[in-house]
Amino acid sequence: MPERIYGIRHHGPGSARAVVRELDAHPPEVLLIEGPPEADDLVRWAADGGVEPPVALLGYATADPGRAAFWPFAVFSPEWQAIRWAVRRGVRVRFFDLPYGCRVASEADTSTSPEAATGSAAHASPPDDGPVRPVDPIGELAAAAGYDDPERWWEDVVEHRGIPVFAAIAEAMTAIREHAPENPDDLLREAWMRSVLREERRRHEDIAVVCGAWHVPALTRKVAVRDDTALIKGRRRGKVAFTWVPWTYGRLASWSGYGAGVRSPGWYHHLFTTGDDVVTRWLVDAAGVLRAEGVPTSSAHVIEAVRLAEALATLRGRPLAGLAEVTEAAEAVMCDGEPLRSELIARRLVVGERLGSVPDDMPAVPLVRDLTAQQRALRLKPEATGRALDLDLRQANDLRRSRLLHRLSVLDVPWGRRATARRGTGTFREEWRLEWQPEFAVRLVEGSMWGTTVVAAATARVVRRARDAATLAEVTELVETCLLADLSEAYPAVLAALDARAALDADVHHLMSAIPALARTLRYGDVRRTDVAGLATVTASLLVRVCAALPSAAASLSDEAARRLRDGMDGVHRAAGLLADASLRDRWLTTIGALAARPGLHGLPAGRLTRLLLDASRLDGTEVRRRLRLTLTAGTPPAHAAAWVEGFLSGGGLLLVHDEALLSLVDDWLADIPAESFDGVLPLLRRAFGGFDAGERRAIGERIAGDRSSGAGPEAAVDGARAAAPLATLGALLGRSLTTTGGRA
Repeated sequence: MPERIYGIRHHGPGSARAVVRELDAHPPEVLLIEGPPEADDLVRWAADGGVEPPVALLGYATADPGRAAFWPFAVFSPEWQAIRWAVRRGVRVRFFDLPYGCRVASEADTSTSPEAATGSAAHASPPDDGPVRPVDPIGELAAAAGYDDPERWWEDVVEHRGIPVFAAIAEAMTAIREHAPENPDDLLREAWMRSVLREERRRHEDIAVVCGAWHVPALTRKVAVRDDTALIKGRRRGKVAFTWVPWTYGRLASWSGYGAGVRSPGWYHHLFTTGDDVVTRWLVDAAGVLRAEGVPTSSAHVIEAVRLAEALATLRGRPLAGLAEVTEAAEAVMCDGEPLRSELIARRLVVGERLGSVPDDMPAVPLVRDLTAQQRALRLKPEATGRALDLDLRQANDLRRSRLLHRLSVLDVPWGRRATARRGTGTFREEWRLEWQPEFAVRLVEGSMWGTTVVAAATARVVRRARDAATLAEVTELVETCLLADLSEAYPAVLAALDARAALDADVHHLMSAIPALARTLRYGDVRRTDVAGLATVTASLLVRVCAALPSAAASLSDEAARRLRDGMDGVHRAAGLLADASLRDRWLTTIGALAARPGLHGLPAGRLTRLLLDASRLDGTEVRRRLRLTLTAGTPPAHAAAWVEGFLSGGGLLLVHDEALLSLVDDWLADIPAESFDGVLPLLRRAFGGFDAGERRAIGERIAGDRSSGAGPEAAVDGARAAAPLATLGALLGRSLTTTGGRA
């Protein structure tokens, strides 16, 4: 008897239900599924309760694991339901698409990233210069009929009709393909499918085929064997490996770049798993999402939203409210028209944040097994939803968690990202944001080339990076990485590379950029219980060399070079404060003290060094005011004076709030800048004042506006006309409107 070909929509719940009904009605001897034949041995895992969709078949080239592809499955995917049906009944399942090894061999000279490869090989986008077919042919039919939801069209027009479902779809696909350009990749794959189908016909009489509806016309039409053989002949097959990996609904969504994706996987999951009261249960879940975010949502809201959704469906001639109706009803009744609330429902429910799972004994590279064991031991479960993790490094378990996350970062698996609110390692706490991504599976396979455990792979990767480092800054970054990730085995090699690079590098900027990371490592090594012996000598040597080279490096600076020098000196100054060596700190302060007093030094570093010396109590307020007064005299070019003020104030604006004499000097200087020079100075000043916190700017403005009106007697009176001009300028600098009222500021 002829085989039964079920043309489905990938990840369509209507297709999944229809396929299961047909298989129950006509059980086959063998089931052919569109997919990579190298994964045939993994089919048996589909019957195991440990494999929970969404999951994906991951295929990768064994010689180059970075070249990989995914074949995702959701619980509502027709292929997944067909596989589960067959495995539970002992029916043989065979993937009959073009082997992935053929793709790997043909793309041997092409670098494919995991992101670019994400998506079923059966549905990958064709080359840009090749013919294009509809990504979702059923979606094209739905759009032509005026439907925004292909599944709603499927149910309304196909499943509710009194004709065989798959016959109707095959007829529609045949009509579309008659006018669509042929893709060479499709022709090759379909030739392979027909050859497998011929092979199975010789063995079995009752065959069922589950494939994308687009391929049905190609499998049913008569094609000569020699024509298919000519297409397939001579194809090389690269060596590949396959396994099951967890997947997410976010990655299944079509907006993520997956060619065969769907817009609303969460909605489809609801349609497939909910037996009755689909609309009511959906809106109840939507109310739960809003309540979890503190939005008051009552049962009355849900009742009215259900009524509105059903009314919209009736007006539009639909037998049941679809996603468009429930979305509009929820937005109008439960969200009060707020777009952010609607987006929240869309993210949590329409797309969904579900992450699948696979059993621990799933075939995988040793690195993945080691990571899985550590995740279980540290109680760090991978989740698709981003969550905050606050670690106290004084707690043993939290310290181990921190080390694991840092080691994974070394392997380019950024499962956790450090929060930007706190920087450096000078604290017992770390804040992380955890979010597991499916493509990390590929990066772990790639990382397995460095070792069989996370710590071994991270150690080998750091040692190689230290050996290949081209600059001193790269090596010093690795020193801190060894501290954060506790890679003690890598430390000697990194320290040796640091010694070599430091001895050869004479660029003072490189030397300055290296010191902060080393100082943090020395200061906070005890917090992480890491041995940092031998690093102090290298750090002291670098700081001495910086002190010796800094005077010559500060000569004849351009504006850009001055800014770079200022930033480098800021980093060294903070690092010197972290070092336990008082003599080194004193040497640094003596060096910058002499440099700040040098005539002709660019205003930006001169002002900044004066501020650093004031903060370090090497200069008192009287001396600072004297230097500022000299800088702001009429004979000094306004651009130089503005750069000096910018450098001096880059440490924050509280100094101006609390030092009235200093504020008065700056105020008087601003008022005396000639009109023809002010436009050139204004950007520098605005940058300096714009760097203050909003509270500091507000306090300075209030001080200027309030102090002059708080006294008694004639000295407190202010001429309104004279006050208006500087107040407008100060308001522009401070971002605050300053006015005069009744002769007072």
